[in-house]
Parts: sequence; C-alpha cells; structure tokens
Amino acid sequence: MSLSNQKTIVIGGGSGLIGLRLSKMLQESGYRVLHLSRRANPNAIFPAFAWDLDKGTIDEEAVAQADYIINLAGAGIADKPWTSQRKRVIIESRVKSTRLLLQTFEKLGKKPKAYLSSTAIGIYGNTGENLAQEFDPPGTGFLAESCITWEKAIDEVAITGVRTVGLRIGIVLSTKGGALEKFLIPLNFFTAAYFGKGKQWYSWIHLDDACRMFLFAIENEQMQGYYNAVAPHPERNKNFTQQIVKALGKPALIMSIPDFVMRLVIGEMADTVLNSSRISSAKIEAAGFTFQFPKLQEALKNLLKK
Repeated sequence: MSLSNQKTIVIGGGSGLIGLRLSKMLQESGYRVLHLSRRANPNAIFPAFAWDLDKGTIDEEAVAQADYIINLAGAGIADKPWTSQRKRVIIESRVKSTRLLLQTFEKLGKKPKAYLSSTAIGIYGNTGENLAQEFDPPGTGFLAESCITWEKAIDEVAITGVRTVGLRIGIVLSTKGGALEKFLIPLNFFTAAYFGKGKQWYSWIHLDDACRMFLFAIENEQMQGYYNAVAPHPERNKNFTQQIVKALGKPALIMSIPDFVMRLVIGEMADTVLNSSRISSAKIEAAGFTFQFPKLQEALKNLLKK
C-alpha cells in the first residue's frame, strides 16, 4: 500500500490484548494506525488521541482521519467482582464508546468505510450441548444481557448505512493476558484445575486468528452483521485443561473445583467459567476466512513455545 493511498484505521481500546497485536498486524499490512486513549500521545508508535467516555469528549481529529474505525473498548468482564456498580461500568463502557464514535462521525459528516466492533459469545448465555449460531436467540444471565445492550448500540451504527461488523469473540488464547495466563498460574505449583464436572464447552480462538479476522472484515466489503470469532473445534473444560498440561509437557495433578466453591468465592461471575459455550464458526468460514490455528493443541504449542 503506497503512502499516497494508505488507509487510516482508528482503534478504540488499542492498548488491550487484542488491540496491541491487531495494531501491529495492521501496520505490517500497510495501514496507518491511530489509537484513542485516556491520554494523548502523538509520539507513540501508534499515535494516541484523547477521549473520555465519562465526559463524552473525544479529539475529533482522529475520527476525521479515519477510513475505518475498530472499537475494542470496554471494562474487563472478569477483572473485578460483579457488584451492581461494576455491572453498570461493564455495560456503559461499551455503549458509551460506541455512541460517542457514532455521534462524532455524524457530527463531522464523514462516515468511515466500515465500523468494526468486538462483542462476545456471552450473548448466547449457557448453550449446554447446543451448537450456537449467529441467528440463535440470546441467552439469559448478565453476560447475555450485557452483550444484548452492547449490540443494540452497534446496531445504531448500522442503521446509519455504515458497513458494520460485530465479531462475537470467544476465549482469546495468548500468553500476554486473558484466560490462558490464568490457567497457567497453578501449573507453577504442578497443579491444574477444571471447574465442576468439566463437561461444559469452551469456545476459544488464538489471538492471531482473532486479529486476522478483523483484518479480513476490513478487506472483505461483503461482510456485514455479526460473526462468531471462535475456532472450529470447541473443547470441554476438562479436556481444555488436560491439553494445556500436555502442551506444556510438565507433570501436574489435575483436579476439579466444584461449582458451589466457585459460586461461593466469586458469586455470579462464576458464569464465566461454568457456563457451556459451544459456538459455531461456520458463518465466518463460509465468508472465506481460514484459521491458522483451528485446533487447540496446535494453538497451545504455538503460544507456549514462545
């Protein structure tokens, strides 16, 4: 991509796990990448423009330059206990960021070529043995409720006629943050845990595949609407844990943490590990996306050898 026709991508939440890796991949693909951040930093590798979701302020210059907008902003789901205040923060951080970006590009009269947003497979709630697809109705519980509200805000962008893509992301595998890092901690003490009976399904995705999916959605103009960002082979929780132990090649005592203990310790937030999420990747594959890491063992080997 020559500098004269280099496209600019503005990312909200660019300093997070997905945001940083995606920024590097976009830059390597010839895009100019700008971040929206609490503090402006024009000299950063990815120049940062200030926005404040609570005050509803944003440096409009960033949005004015955007050919594409990617919104990954949102308070961490499992970072703090789910008090009623924390639940409000989780939902509002996602809705406010979406609406602020929408209001800004409408005010400027300059719509991006596409608006891409993360959302989550939590929208399906507890799927049990059912293989959930994009046309399935939402589930119940806080994870589903937060995603429903989030996607209503994303839909407001789509109504304006901007090509809008929402990626419903599963468990992102990386050694630089996220769920896998937490699974690895007990292995330092030669133990590993699964939750309850360990039969619940986990739909996961390698960090690089999640980032490649955003790049794919930018470059494929026929893509619109919601897509599950999960690898084609979900794993049951117990097997998920066993595969991590196998990939590490360390001896470990694998044990169960009962449901009631999880509920006792972290309350409703236990849904994040006890819910079954068996999610289909058929729609994104039908759109032409090819996974680099379709199976868990190869994804883990790639990550853990680093």
